[in-house]
Amino acid sequence: MTIILRLDRVMADRKISLNELAEKVGISNVNLSNIKTGKISAIRFSTLNSICRVLKCQPGDILEYVDGSEENS
Repeated sequence: MTIILRLDRVMADRKISLNELAEKVGISNVNLSNIKTGKISAIRFSTLNSICRVLKCQPGDILEYVDGSEENS
């Protein structure tokens, strides 16, 4: 099982920078960068809620589930 973060794609679609999103969400640039690059193992619902509110998107726009058996095919 793998969860892939698509935050970079949504940010590009909305034409919003990392710095601008971090400021509007209220988290540090470093933490947002870690989310964007997938260098995290968990995300708080409150953070996900804030990101979705600012980007006007659904959690499914940012998170994608890929079955591990599909990756090895």
